[in-house]
Amino acid sequence: MSQKEEEKKKALDVRYLRMAKIWAENSYCQRRQVGALIVKNKMIISDGYNGTPSGFENICEDENNVTKPYVLHAEANAITKIARSHNSSDGATLYVTDSPCIECAKLIIQAGIKRVVYSQKYRLDDGLRLLERAGIDVIFMDINKTE
Repeated sequence: MSQKEEEKKKALDVRYLRMAKIWAENSYCQRRQVGALIVKNKMIISDGYNGTPSGFENICEDENNVTKPYVLHAEANAITKIARSHNSSDGATLYVTDSPCIECAKLIIQAGIKRVVYSQKYRLDDGLRLLERAGIDVIFMDINKTE
């Protein structure tokens, strides 16, 4: 890939990450708002943000400010939307504001996603290590430095 093509790809990555960051604003979670986009062939085929399952109250934390155990992560929401559509995430790129946890990493692998681009590191890196072990390209981009 030429340097110009690399720069174009990086610019697209930054744009999609910024869009995921904006999408995170849909979350009702107080402690952390996370957004995710699944992109294939330069088309957004799914999106997600962290929150409670459909039909539940939009309150993510309990009275002690601990995240409720049934809150879905942004990646899981985006992947389950794919499952309900006619799209396929095979070979797609996942753009997510925060690095995936181990549970989401398993879903990403099974969904056939081949590339993950994220902009904030989470305290645990076991999800990233699993993705790398599965041969998925994992890219960190600090979009706060590129805005």
